[in-house]
Amino acid sequence: MQEPRDHLKNRVYYAAKDGMSLALYALLVGANKQEVEAILDEKFVEDDGQECTPLIVAARQGHDKVMRMMLTKFKPDLEKEGTVKFDGYVIEGASALWCAACAGHLNVVKTLVKAGADVNHPTKSNSTPLRAACFDGRLDIVKYLTYHRADINIANKYNNTCLMIAAYKGHLDVVSFLLEHGANANEKALCGATALHFAAECGHLPVVKELLKYNAVFSTNDSGMTPIKAAAERTRADVVEYLVERPEISKEEQIEALELLGASYANDKENYDIVMAYKYLHRSMMLRYSDPDSPVKKKLITPIPAYEHWVESQTVYELEAIQNNHNSIHMEALTIRERILGSQNPEVPHPVIYRGAVFADNARFERCLELWLHALRLRQKNHISVVKDLLRFAQVFSQMLHVNVKVTYDHVVQVLAAAITELERNKYKLSKPGPKDDPETVMEELESNLTTTLYLLTILTKLLKECSEEERFNVNRMVFTLNQLNVTLRDGQTLLHLACNAETPVDDFHTNDVCKFPCAETTRLLIKCGADVNAMDYDRNTPLHVIVNYHKPISDFLTLHSIITDLTEAGAHLDCVNKRGETPLEASATGSVAEIILKTQMKLSLKCIAANAVKHHKLTYQGQVPEALESFIELHGPGIVKKA
Repeated sequence: MQEPRDHLKNRVYYAAKDGMSLALYALLVGANKQEVEAILDEKFVEDDGQECTPLIVAARQGHDKVMRMMLTKFKPDLEKEGTVKFDGYVIEGASALWCAACAGHLNVVKTLVKAGADVNHPTKSNSTPLRAACFDGRLDIVKYLTYHRADINIANKYNNTCLMIAAYKGHLDVVSFLLEHGANANEKALCGATALHFAAECGHLPVVKELLKYNAVFSTNDSGMTPIKAAAERTRADVVEYLVERPEISKEEQIEALELLGASYANDKENYDIVMAYKYLHRSMMLRYSDPDSPVKKKLITPIPAYEHWVESQTVYELEAIQNNHNSIHMEALTIRERILGSQNPEVPHPVIYRGAVFADNARFERCLELWLHALRLRQKNHISVVKDLLRFAQVFSQMLHVNVKVTYDHVVQVLAAAITELERNKYKLSKPGPKDDPETVMEELESNLTTTLYLLTILTKLLKECSEEERFNVNRMVFTLNQLNVTLRDGQTLLHLACNAETPVDDFHTNDVCKFPCAETTRLLIKCGADVNAMDYDRNTPLHVIVNYHKPISDFLTLHSIITDLTEAGAHLDCVNKRGETPLEASATGSVAEIILKTQMKLSLKCIAANAVKHHKLTYQGQVPEALESFIELHGPGIVKKA
């Protein structure tokens, strides 16, 4: 008697995964031939989302005996694709050969190639098995694939070549092999970077030297970065020291690179070194004046308020005067970085944020906020995601409130304005995604930004009592704009749902000291500024459905009472039904505090009674009532008959 197909499929998959070639053979040889062919080409979905055929999972695990048995005794599809995870990356469209190459299993690679596997089979992102081997520096696999017709010039979807990834990872032997076999040292990725850029920014000096031996040129990428700038910005001192001596580098470029190197040491989170910072700043200044008759003067930028309106040192004497003043060196360095890199460069904000964090750690919150606001403006101006930036503000505002440090209206409103802008961009990208927009990533950003915006509104409610009438009006205007955006989480929850929901996630780094949900003040602010009190999530729950399930009705009675009262007085329907067919009253536990409060608010209008009658008797209404009433009727129950 044959075992059930699903059971057989599971046993086959795990035998392949665990390298049990004899057990696998016994399972397959005793089964129906057509069923065996189907099972070997069927993908098994693991708990972590990976989807592999038996061949793919065996290749990934390096089980060569299993591979050879399957390939000689049966005929699995060599090019069947799966979804796998390597080093935290999700790879879609991976073949068995790609997995074997990525995992470094040379014997399996040989077995698959000899069986006829396509050596250039790309993943969904156009990564080939050769590229996978280059990533991990497996020269043996790189050589084998290349000698068996793998194309070294196939680039991934970002036009990132095998040479670029080997240079980025610092695999000198692989880089040398690829160059010897005709790899183009000056091919550019979509961002404009070459292999030399990647090697320089990662500090791989031997790779830099090898690329230059093969006539790599000093080009500029889309952010205006040359390889020497990229190395200086990442504090790769040995690469900078080597490159400044190259004949291709002009005196001005030498000065700029040494200056940028020093400036980056002064505000680098990983490689902070104030001594090295001053050393290179001083060396670059000396180089500026190495020819007394023709000094290379700085072209200063307009002083930036966040940098204390700092004006850079213009002479050796001025620089030496601030040598022992660390704050001055920090501001000098931030100003230099913005001058050299330009405000449009995506690398400029990182050290600004780091310096702000140092100020926050020392309770100098005003300076922290000035720097972070500057970084926020730079990122938004250049359309760079600010998800983490917005949350960072919510955290520091909460920390300040918790330790009784004054939070200013102006600072919070600036961040709220940025959050609204970001939500507008998220919404637009979801409706009209560009070529680089992944809808899932955009949705994740929108959800994070919406939750952070809720934190900011809650923080604002703590300040409104001390605000002027004009300031309160401005807040109301902004919250009205926010409500009009009508953005929701993927489950349909609006800001009002979230404000009423005890399950709303709250960040645990300071934010949860101030932001707790449900929050009556935040709910009231949203309602006052036009939030739809009858908005439904995808389970048709209104904010009223959400709040009646609050699990602390007695210890937090005032919150419960306030929110229910505010919702009902603003027109929340007590007879709206969710997907389970429950009204808010029916959704609340019998005899609960919420039920008692709701019953005091029971004021069914004639309009609601009529809508309930339509629902109860399943009457047709589309085209028979004014259009404005159709959505009103639908509030009172799903599944209502619309047409005869």
